[in-house]
Amino acid sequence: MSIQKRPQVIVFDLDYTLWPFWVDTHVTPPFKKGKGDQVLDAHGRMIKHYPEVPDVLKELYDQGYQLGVASRTSEIKGANELLRLFGWDKYFKYKEIYPGCKVTHFSKIQKNSGAQLAEMLFFDDEDRNIHDLKKIGVTSILVRNGVNREVVKSGLSQFAK
Repeated sequence: MSIQKRPQVIVFDLDYTLWPFWVDTHVTPPFKKGKGDQVLDAHGRMIKHYPEVPDVLKELYDQGYQLGVASRTSEIKGANELLRLFGWDKYFKYKEIYPGCKVTHFSKIQKNSGAQLAEMLFFDDEDRNIHDLKKIGVTSILVRNGVNREVVKSGLSQFAK
């Protein structure tokens, strides 16, 4: 059995990567729990994430990966609130959520994790972020329609190469 090269840290963007909206413009904080697992915004509208995200995060976490988020949103409180309400907080060891360049987010994750940039895998829906991070050695995967098992599996195999 071959041991595949594994990333030390897997980092996800939030908007249009883990959920199908911009948290600073498309939904209205404060957010709250509704019936069952529902999460609602201030107008009572249900907020949904991409369908496979909870299972993907749990599987990666259970396999021993360290996970992080890096988001440029200005709605810092709302983004953190959604991570908590969706029950994903427990999976993320590193959270860099604030406006600015993703390179800054990653230098902080590098400092806090001790992992080199080349030991990180990143998923994002924006070309500019993918481009910026590839330049500094992070394996970066462009996400077209949200994170799912196939996207993550493909990313892990690209990282292994």
